[in-house]
Amino acid sequence: MYVNDPIGDMLARIRNAQMRGKSTVSTPASKLRAWVLDVMASEGYIRGYEKKETENGQGELVISLKYFEGEPVIRELKRVSTPGRRVYMGVNDLPSVRNGLGVSIVSTPKGVMSDAAARSANVGGEVLCTVF
Repeated sequence: MYVNDPIGDMLARIRNAQMRGKSTVSTPASKLRAWVLDVMASEGYIRGYEKKETENGQGELVISLKYFEGEPVIRELKRVSTPGRRVYMGVNDLPSVRNGLGVSIVSTPKGVMSDAAARSANVGGEVLCTVF
């Protein structure tokens, strides 16, 4: 199945699985998706993920979702930059999500990182999504 927006598809799968109370959700594997999941795991929004091979040879990422007292840890998951409208910001313009309670995931020349890490590395880039 061809997906025009792989990051948007992954975020939608995570939102849908959390609405249903699922403990895990799977998505097709790619390096960019894995890098975004690395940032989400390091910030504490998901338990983690693991890569599995399917029978047709395509890789698959199985994401372990995180809940606290029955409620999902991720309250809001929004795609900022889309294939039709890319959003690039300099280091001084990076958005603060909910006054610093959330995190923006940014694709920079130094890799995919959170907005705080991008500020400390003094790099800007494409704002992929925001998590709260």
